Amino acid sequence: MEKNKGKTAKVHSDSIAGDLNKVKSISSSNINVAESKKSDFVVPDSRKSDDNDSASKQPIDPVKESTKTFTIDEMAVFCKKKGFVYPTAEIYGGISGFFDLGHLGVELNNNIKQQWWKFHVHDRDDIVGIDGSIITHPKVWKASGHVDSFTDSILICKKCKAEFRGDHLLEEKLKIQAEGLVSLDIDKLIKENNIKCPKCSGDLENAKQFNLMFTTSIGPSKQFEAYLRPETAQLIFSNFRLVADNARLKLPFGIAQIGKSFRNEISPRDFLFRVREFEQMEIEYFVHPDRYDYCPYLEEVMDHQIFVYTSGMQEKNQAAEKIAIKKALDSGLIKTKWHAYWLALEHRWFIGLGASADNFRIRQHLPKEKSHYALDTWDLEYNFPFGWKELEGIANRTDFDLKQHMQFSKTDLSLFDEETKKKVVPHVIAEPSLGLGRAFLVFMFDALEYDKDRGNYVLKLDSKLAPIKLGIFPLVNKLDNEAKDLFISLKKEFICTFDRSGSIGRRYARADEIGIPFCITVDFDTEKDKSVTIRDRNTTLQIRVKISDLKLILTRLFKGEQFKV
Repeated sequence: MEKNKGKTAKVHSDSIAGDLNKVKSISSSNINVAESKKSDFVVPDSRKSDDNDSASKQPIDPVKESTKTFTIDEMAVFCKKKGFVYPTAEIYGGISGFFDLGHLGVELNNNIKQQWWKFHVHDRDDIVGIDGSIITHPKVWKASGHVDSFTDSILICKKCKAEFRGDHLLEEKLKIQAEGLVSLDIDKLIKENNIKCPKCSGDLENAKQFNLMFTTSIGPSKQFEAYLRPETAQLIFSNFRLVADNARLKLPFGIAQIGKSFRNEISPRDFLFRVREFEQMEIEYFVHPDRYDYCPYLEEVMDHQIFVYTSGMQEKNQAAEKIAIKKALDSGLIKTKWHAYWLALEHRWFIGLGASADNFRIRQHLPKEKSHYALDTWDLEYNFPFGWKELEGIANRTDFDLKQHMQFSKTDLSLFDEETKKKVVPHVIAEPSLGLGRAFLVFMFDALEYDKDRGNYVLKLDSKLAPIKLGIFPLVNKLDNEAKDLFISLKKEFICTFDRSGSIGRRYARADEIGIPFCITVDFDTEKDKSVTIRDRNTTLQIRVKISDLKLILTRLFKGEQFKV
């Protein structure tokens, strides 16, 4: 068997290490350029991560303040270097808040979506999916409240006209939790603390409300103004009755959707974390309004443990506490069984795909943070390099949306309850809403590490998520034909890459860095014993396998069977 030649691998990885080190020497003149309207056209991965842009500033938890080796800027450089994510139209300078997926990024994204859909839709009998239109009737957004209320506070410098999101600027300058503050509160804090423009030290205008929806027009004669959807949820509500009837759904049930959303963020930042175009993976889970306590799946998660951070803990400046879901319910920390169930389930989904359990916590929204429609909202948060941040919001929207659309459309969206023989308007007891780009970052941060023994970076993605499943290598070039035949045979069932360039150690290093779980080497003994070597990415262990058994063994490995020498 061929062993990984660490010295050779290190030569290859040094180029990436050098690129990551360059991040720290980026000119400070480029750091916050995305804050200014005049500077929208920038290379996004050159922006400094805003360590103070935190959902909340809390005492240090039992979880370390940061368990990540890489900053967000280093991750952006790595993703660009290896073909995961590029700034859009970089040859023209890029546009802040927009990114393109490379050949590996599109595969990883698709794998995340496939695993999410399998877990939440295909593996259940109470959830079905839809795919709604990106542009829909503008009355949908009037009914939902987005036309009137989907805003952030914007601050404009009187001198240089730079633009800043109000709550973010306060969090940066005052180290406070500012999300949910209205414009009057922002103006008061700006004045009391004499906060000036970070760019030119000029005075700031009073905060104004800025609607985040992108507008467009329909038809050559611009028949009427429309919007790019700012969320996927409303298409679920507008199609609710059709889906419920056609799919013959009975409460409780959910409707899922994966799709693009668009928000004209005032100051996009932190790579894929806050962008203007993104994909959402979302469920609206409907229950009977009189059966909030009926959750038939609760027992599945009662023993699940997670860090819990209630609004009371935040107000008292206490740390999050790691407890079981049963205790969180029994003690009243989480009010409804369904909310507890979905919070635990979403945490388990991430863990099941290789994410570290203790890098997550659930945080309850403070009263001033809650959306106008929400009875209660919790976020599944992740410990990013720039602080604890929302990964997935899970809101109890009650019957707000369905009733709004019933009122504005004059259409009955209620369901007939066979048991009571009455019509009911179902409640959305939970709305698990996850940004695909943020999930992408979670899996990348938890998978990427530098292996000192190998001398290269290793991306230890779960094999279900890995963009490329197998690397096929001839030990030397004269074995190309045999290796190529194997590659052609395997690629019909597995996503493979064929690599003949450089030493075998260098090829192993390249495979490690892009997360290939297993590499197969054709060597001089292959013709004699009709066998090849399989190398495991995580351990570098190698086994010799008959080619006739190869597909079966690989299938077992991808199903989670342990790699044994």
